[in-house]
Order: sequence, then C-alpha cells, then structure tokens
Amino acid sequence: MPALSVRDLRVEVPVAGRFYPAVDGVSFDAARGLCLAIVGESGCGKTLLARALLNLLPARARVTGSVSLDGRALTGLSEPEWRQVRGGCVGFVFQEPASAFDPVATVGSQIAEAVLLHRGGSRASARAVARERLAEVGFPDPDRGLDEYAHRLSGGLRQRALLATALAADPQVLIADEPTAALDATVAAQVMELLERLRRERGLTVLLITHDMGLVARHSDRALVLYAGRVAEEADTRQIFLTPRHPYTRGLLASVPRAGDSGGPARRFPAIPGGVPDLPDRLAGACAFAPRCGDRFAPCDTAEPSLYETAGARVRCFLYESQE
Repeated sequence: MPALSVRDLRVEVPVAGRFYPAVDGVSFDAARGLCLAIVGESGCGKTLLARALLNLLPARARVTGSVSLDGRALTGLSEPEWRQVRGGCVGFVFQEPASAFDPVATVGSQIAEAVLLHRGGSRASARAVARERLAEVGFPDPDRGLDEYAHRLSGGLRQRALLATALAADPQVLIADEPTAALDATVAAQVMELLERLRRERGLTVLLITHDMGLVARHSDRALVLYAGRVAEEADTRQIFLTPRHPYTRGLLASVPRAGDSGGPARRFPAIPGGVPDLPDRLAGACAFAPRCGDRFAPCDTAEPSLYETAGARVRCFLYESQE
C-alpha cells in the first residue's frame, strides 16, 4: 500500500467571478520511504497541489477527488481532524521559511508547541524533544537555537529550524515545497543532503516540490511532471532523464546546463517558447501545451489527450495514443 494515494484531485479557484481548475484531475501514488518529485514551471499548480493534500487552500477554493494516507481517507475530515494530520502524520516544509515562523516567538517554543499538540506531555519534555530535533537537523548549537528568533538566523539555519518543526511529531510523510528557494548553491546542497539523510534514517516518504531538474535527478526516485494543473508525464526518475516522452519534459531537460558547459555569456540554453497560460486562457478541448509544442499536430488543437500508459510511464500526449 502506498503511503500517500491521490485520485482525480481537482482544485478550482475563482478568477473574475468564475471558477477555473488550477489543479485538474491529478492522480498519483507516493511509495513508502521513497521520494516523489513534483516538477514544473511556476504557475503549473505545484504548490496548490501540495497545499490541497492538507486542505490548506484559499477560503473559496472548491475541491473534489480523494486523498488517502496509509489507506485512511482524508477527504471530508473536520478541521480538528485536519490539525492532527498536519504535522502529526504529514510534515510540511513551506517555501518561505522566514514567513513560516512567528516573529515574536522563539524557534524552540514553536517546535515545542508542535510536539505538545501532537504528542502531549509536559512543556519540559516538549522542549527536550525540540532540542533533539534541532540536533537531528544539524543545528550547530541546539541549546542556543531553542531561544533564537527566526529573523536572527541565516537562511540555511532557518531552513534547518523549519525542518525540525516539520519533524517535531515524527510524521510518516514530508512535503518539501521548494526547500532550496532563496538559498545559495552551497547551502542548498547542504539542505538537500540533510533531507536525503533524514529520509533514509526515518524511512520518510518525501514529496519534493520543485522546478529544479537538477534536484529531481539527484534526490528523487520517481518524478511527476505537472503542466497547467495536469499530469504531463510520470515515470521513474532514471527513465524521465534517459527517455523523456512528453515534449514539455524534453524541453525542461534541454534547458538544464550539463557538465562541461562553459556557462559564458555567449552560451545560450534552449528555452521552451512562451509561458504557462493563465487560468482564463487555458483552452478547453485542446492540449494545454499545444501552443508551445514543437511536435504539435492536428489532434492537439481539437481534443485533450488522455494519460497513456507506455513502458512503465504515464504520458499525456497524442504521440503515444497508439502505444497503450
């Protein structure tokens, strides 16, 4: 049984008085103890999808579909039940660690609060657990860290403190939304190595939300490529990189610098033309990627492709219609 199972998840949000699907019929399984990367450009719906898994959505958003955790249906939970799931069963590393912390409370008190909420016990025992979590994520001085405020920490230490908070109650699943955003390359590598170590040691199932194909290659076991709120392709990470099937996936990979590239001012990497369409501009009854696709042909403008199964992968492209 997968740790996390999502079926036909659809999130509609209001724009100018009308509702549009920002996440449109997404289904996937996240295997226990492995890392599933959800990848795509900004505007593809990655963060909204991640937040929908924990019912952290705008007030007027409309949600259909199902989410199951270890076989337990999460759909229809009351808000008190959701609060037990968030942090207790599923940890969430938010994209902006600086805004994820209360600026007037110490880091230690916020980690301890999560421990008390999900595990109970005394404040002294919760503070001891908070110290253990800071030590576990490699905080250089856990005792000092307990009494620090997030705004006084470097970006790398804030991210470690956020990881410690997400792990406070020993969740089975960890969702990491762009965990290296705004970090320099060295610190980003350290954070990802830490996340990889925690996954192995704890047996965590990790959902890595990212636009960085380099992170996908180095740290994920399986990848789901999202475009305009829909699954474009899903396969094992090795398969994605060796034999990418969807034209969008191939475009993402072509834009990644390779070892040996000079990186000089004259070096230009291929780019996918255009951009992800805004919600009101997404054409119904046609392939969402067609306006940007070099492989576009007649069916792309008149119908929406299904997700076709081919050689252990799923791909939403008419090029594979006859290969099911």
